[in-house]
Parts: sequence; C-alpha cells; structure tokens
Amino acid sequence: MDKEYDVIIIGGGPTGMAAGLYASRGRRKTLLMEKAVTGGQIATTSLVENYPGFPEGVDGYELGQMMEEQAKKYGTEVIEAEATALEFDGRYRIVKTTEGDVRAPVVIVTTGAEHRKLGVEGEARLTGYGVSYCATCDGAFFKDQVVAVIGGGDAALDEGLFLTRYASKVVVIHRRDQLRASMILQERAFATPNMEFIWYTVVEEIIGDKKVNSIRLKNVNTEQESILEVAGVFIYVGLVPNTAFLKGIVAIDNAGHAPVNLWMETKVPGLYVAGDARADAARQVVSAAGDGATAAIAADRYLNELQEELRREEVSVANRS
Repeated sequence: MDKEYDVIIIGGGPTGMAAGLYASRGRRKTLLMEKAVTGGQIATTSLVENYPGFPEGVDGYELGQMMEEQAKKYGTEVIEAEATALEFDGRYRIVKTTEGDVRAPVVIVTTGAEHRKLGVEGEARLTGYGVSYCATCDGAFFKDQVVAVIGGGDAALDEGLFLTRYASKVVVIHRRDQLRASMILQERAFATPNMEFIWYTVVEEIIGDKKVNSIRLKNVNTEQESILEVAGVFIYVGLVPNTAFLKGIVAIDNAGHAPVNLWMETKVPGLYVAGDARADAARQVVSAAGDGATAAIAADRYLNELQEELRREEVSVANRS
C-alpha cells in the first residue's frame, strides 16, 4: 500500500464506508482499513429493516458489501489491517498498523464497538463451544435445541427472533421486567410461540465441559438460584467502543466513547471520531452512515484550509527571498 494519503479512515462499518465514499468522491486520496469483515456489526445481521431505500429489508452482510463496492468505485483504497497506535508529525497524523505505517493530514476514526462480555465463569472458556455473540453466524448449529439469549435490547430480540428459525425454544433472560428493544420487535417476540422470557434474572455461570450444557441463573430480587439446561448462550448486553488506541490523545468518557462536536471533530485538528465510537451516538445504521458523511465533509473543509495555509506560507517565504 502507499504510505501517504489525504484521508485515512480506521474502521470499515457503515460509518467508515460512508466517510470513504464522500472523501474519495471529493477527489481526496483515501485509505480505509478494517481488521475484520467490512460492514462491521451489520455484517452479522440477517435482516436490516430500517435502512432507507430497502422497503423489504436487506441482508446486513450484503448491505456492507454494497457500501464497500460503492466506496471503491470512487477510489477508496480498502485494506485489511488493524490500527495499533496514532502518532503526530507536524501536520501529519501517523497511523501505525499491523501492515506498516501510513500517514495523512486527516484521520477519521470509525472503529465502532464490540460486544460486551458478561464476565462470568465459563464464558471465555466456552466461547465457540456454545457461547456466541452472533446468532446469524452460529444459529444453524442449534437446530431443534434450546438456547438462551441474554439481554433486552434491539440486538437481543432481533437475534433471538432469528434463532427461533432453528432452535426448538429460545429463552430470553433479562435483569429487569421491561425490555429496551423497539416496540415492533417486542410485539414480534411476544407473539412468537417458541420464544419465552425469564425476568429479573442474571447469569451467574455458564456450565459445560467441552460444550455448553446449562447455565446457572440468579433472581435479582429473591437471590434464588436455578439451573437452566441449554445448548447455546447468545449474549447481547451492550457494546464497548474500540477506542483504546486513542487514550492519551483525545478525551475518552467512562464508557469508552470519544466526545466530538456536531462535525465529528475532536479537539485535535485533523482527527475525527464518528459512529458508535463517539459519545451520544444513536447507534443505528442510518445515523452511522450520516456520521461518516459529516466527518468526511468536515475533513474536506479542513484540508482546504490547510492547503490555503501552506500556500500563504509559500508566498511569505517567496516574498522574504
């Protein structure tokens, strides 16, 4: 890959792809890096129903691929690499990656977030052996078996409903008695015969030798414990922003998000944070794409100002000589 660009985008979800599209259409030399699958979280979603322009919905992986194709069409270079550090050299921001160093006057961070872990005994050991964070990836392995879904938001119900296609029963376990998911998802879930709910309950342990066979539960009101036999555990208890490499460079709040202004600008000139990695994000595909477009437009304005500043410096040097 080339070493120097106008714009470097870290993260290949909808935010990064939209930023790449707008930056490259603005004739800026643009590099986008993604450490895993382009599309981000939507790549693991079976059906995206709330992205404008797709009245029948669209497969999340396909939507991510279409976004990448469109960004590439206008010149965005896409590579598989992980950003490990960010450094500064005058007007340039140097991104250290697993594939080498690259630099640009502008860096747009669109790293999104990863699934939050429960942190209970057995979770790490049995991940991939019945513990999963992606129903669309692993649901087919649990045909005619009982599985548990942990959480009460949109992701929990959306992925839980997907699991009902395969599992004999999907048991949703939630620490409260009210869900945070959108009403349309709640209505579908409550109307699905093989979906059940256990309220005021948390998971204390995931049990199994070589694979999951049960979970130990605790009622948060009575503290009474029980064992539920399940073949799989799908965990959706929130997301953790992928912003560790920004600590010490920009302010990071207690949840791991980077505060920005309405133009996605941090307090560091030329550095933008957009999408789920920023504070107060709506965490929707459409708003994530909007964040990316906003950041790219702001970055283009910054590059124009930087070019004008360099031109004035050159004129000043020429006049002095």
